[in-house]
Amino acid sequence: MLAMNKKNIVYAAFTMLASVAMLSACRDSKSTGLEYARNMYDPIAYNQDQPNKNFANGQTAQSPPANTDPIGFVRYEFANTPEGLKAAEAAVVNPLPVTEQNLLEGKHYYEVFCGLCHGEKGDGNGPITLLEKGITAPAFHGEGKESSRGGLMSELSTGRIYQTIMYGYNAMGSHASQLTPSERWKVVMYVQQLQKIK
Repeated sequence: MLAMNKKNIVYAAFTMLASVAMLSACRDSKSTGLEYARNMYDPIAYNQDQPNKNFANGQTAQSPPANTDPIGFVRYEFANTPEGLKAAEAAVVNPLPVTEQNLLEGKHYYEVFCGLCHGEKGDGNGPITLLEKGITAPAFHGEGKESSRGGLMSELSTGRIYQTIMYGYNAMGSHASQLTPSERWKVVMYVQQLQKIK
């Protein structure tokens, strides 16, 4: 009987403690209650748009120092101007060696990003140009295929192809955000293979 009373006392104490905990959670509607490891919810670091007293201008987001580049960034020195195009044509060379692997990857990127308009074989008959009336894409080979920038498409230089991928031209938008510099060079390499088709 004594053991039974002890058991009832423990149950009653537990029930009372649980009731107090539940009622204490209801006292303030704005309270989040007890939280374990609060610093996991509220970060110590500033958000980039928050004011920050640690800097003279009071901003958290600071401009990077002059003449610095983000990690992995490859600077392209030629502007998107006719003068920049001429300079690129004269100076730009493909830094990648012509290998079977590079050509295979270039073909893949070409088919994904360029083939829709220029066609898988570079003949200008991609699915988009065939479906849409009034849209034409240049062919990279064949007689009399003129570039809208002047010259034959089959004779476009490395710099001109890279500049066009980098900045876009006419209806073609820039592919700089879709292709890394290395991927662009592989596409250039593959396009130059398409230019050799007779």
